[in-house]
Amino acid sequence: MGLSRLAALHGVATSYSPSPDVTVSVPDDTVIAVLAALGVDAGTPEDVRRSLAAAQARSRLLPPTVVVWAGEPLPPALTGLPPGSAVTVEPEQAGGPPVPALTWTVPETASSWKVPEAADAVTEPGEPRPTAPAGWTEPPYGVHRLHVRAPDHHEATATLVVAPARVPQPPGRTHGFLVQLYSLLSARSWGMGDLGDLADLAAWSGRTLGSGFVQVNPLHAAVPGKPTDPSPYRPSSRRFPDPVHLHVESVPEYGHVHDRATLDDLRQDAAALSEAVLNKGALIDRDAVWELKRQALELIAEVPLTPGRRAAYCDFLAEQGQALEDHALWCALAEVHGPDWHSWPEPLRDPRSPGTARARAELLDRVDLHCRLAWLTATQLADAQRAAEDAGMEIGIVHDLAVGVHPAGADTWAQQDAFAHGMSVGAPPDAFNARGQDWGLPPWRPDVLAATGYAAFRGLLRGLLAHAGALRIDHVMGLFRLWWVPEGRPPTDGTYVAQDAEAMLAVLVLEAHRAGSVVVGEDLGTVEPGVREALARRGVLGTSVLWFERDWDGDGRPLAPEKWRRDCLATATTHDLPSTAARLTGDHVTLRHRLGLLTRPLDEELTEDVTSTAEWLALLARLRMLPEGDGNEEAAVRAVHRFLLATPARMTGVWLPDTVGDRRPQNLPGTWDQYPNWRLPVADAEGHPVTLEEIAASPRLHGLMDVLRPGRARTAPPGERPA
Repeated sequence: MGLSRLAALHGVATSYSPSPDVTVSVPDDTVIAVLAALGVDAGTPEDVRRSLAAAQARSRLLPPTVVVWAGEPLPPALTGLPPGSAVTVEPEQAGGPPVPALTWTVPETASSWKVPEAADAVTEPGEPRPTAPAGWTEPPYGVHRLHVRAPDHHEATATLVVAPARVPQPPGRTHGFLVQLYSLLSARSWGMGDLGDLADLAAWSGRTLGSGFVQVNPLHAAVPGKPTDPSPYRPSSRRFPDPVHLHVESVPEYGHVHDRATLDDLRQDAAALSEAVLNKGALIDRDAVWELKRQALELIAEVPLTPGRRAAYCDFLAEQGQALEDHALWCALAEVHGPDWHSWPEPLRDPRSPGTARARAELLDRVDLHCRLAWLTATQLADAQRAAEDAGMEIGIVHDLAVGVHPAGADTWAQQDAFAHGMSVGAPPDAFNARGQDWGLPPWRPDVLAATGYAAFRGLLRGLLAHAGALRIDHVMGLFRLWWVPEGRPPTDGTYVAQDAEAMLAVLVLEAHRAGSVVVGEDLGTVEPGVREALARRGVLGTSVLWFERDWDGDGRPLAPEKWRRDCLATATTHDLPSTAARLTGDHVTLRHRLGLLTRPLDEELTEDVTSTAEWLALLARLRMLPEGDGNEEAAVRAVHRFLLATPARMTGVWLPDTVGDRRPQNLPGTWDQYPNWRLPVADAEGHPVTLEEIAASPRLHGLMDVLRPGRARTAPPGERPA
């Protein structure tokens, strides 16, 4: 009983329910290990008693972080303060004239307080507008310091997050492409898709197809290595982008490089890499691409910056501060000592040690290079968003936030206190994976995040949203809770650890509001009750994939389009799922059979798959969305997207490989070296890689996109007469 109480105090679950009628107990040793990762000793009954006593002795006037939503009742943390308490708010100084501190005294009627409604706050029809009580002064949106002194002289200080009620929303309905950027090669790529290709895709699709957005994979900095982990969802740092995505020729200093011969040789080698991928069946080789780009960028870095460029770079350094310096130093140290900081000389494992300070001075040139690469990448991210906006896109580039980082990477080195070492994020056993999942990503410590006012989360969001029209959050349920797996144990021996979802959401809404960005949460799979409702209340769009949208509370058949939720991004597939062509033909089942991934006989799997697909095709036919009839693959792909457009979804996403008939998934969960995950270029129905230029000229693409732009005259691709 004592262990359960102690676990509950720290948000650690001692049981969980994989389904409404099933409860699974968490092993005690798992609970003890997770508590230890949170700095709580529970190894023996006596340890539990001492830790419980210590936790109870720490009772305080305020929690570490208090959230106030515009236009909504004040939280219990404030309304429950003793009457007569003196309250002081020191507002965040976010530029402009200084904002004076706000002070007031808690009145006797504190329980009726509400924050005055902001101009953009949302109230339900007929709901009375809240009014401010005497003595209350509304703090501005931001992250402030809150201090309380009770009449009995007890005092407490906390972080106060004041946030608007909702994140910005898409202006009407819109459609756009989903693409893994590395897979999108153009005639000018250096062996993989880059930010120049992203800007070109946005400019073309916005102007020609009326698209409102382009969603890409996470562009986070990867852990270097040979080979580098190709997964964009296991990065070294989520805070800074990877310079491997740079379009080298677009760097302004490129044209002033003195050693033109070497630069030309590097360009020819890069062209050979692209040729091998596009015409010789080679896989995308990120390491080879980076080796060529690294050499070219080092030559470019030798070119002095113009005064204006130097001023812009200095501004960037000042804005990013210590976070960028730490990231660049980790990159420089990794070049010398390898990519796993746990194996570095002991003084260098601490980013604040004297030994690390000496190494910083010795590696100053390399640190500056990595800072400059981060700046160049940020400028090209801004260029891509500007190209999207100039093309008339309502949203623009949708960036992706991975759920975590590599345990040996830059973020875990620079923010060691913020991570729960010896733990990994994953998923519990479910109907699709009886063994559960271990993603190899160390989780943030919720207690440290709260104690620091969610500074790491705020900095992460601010960096990602700086050049984004929208942000997709992978496994958005992680804002509420995450499945922690102790090191060395199977995922089945994990447990859930709760986050302060109110605080995490408030920080997210605040930063999205400041950036004017839409937010999309990936909420597929097992979702805790109330999570989708909480996200919807804050304006965070969900993710709905056609094949999973069934009437699960009724007959289990495909969900009619009018019954879909409005506040979502609706798609036919994702990077982790089969392409639409593969789903319609059953190719995804035979692929998994060839790789030995099926858990049942092939005939059973195929029969179930054919039955499921037939149900959807029958619904499409009944809705007269398939006038060509069964047996026409391209027509069926168009019908699927007609269906998506018939739902009320705010955003409709088209998987770019679907536009040319690609049958291969970009990632096949459950595989590592059995399948070339994250290394395939976009290809046509025959498996031949296609360039961005060929995609733009594809009749199949234009036939599909005509479905999503009804009433618009078809724009002919190059070399073809307009219809």
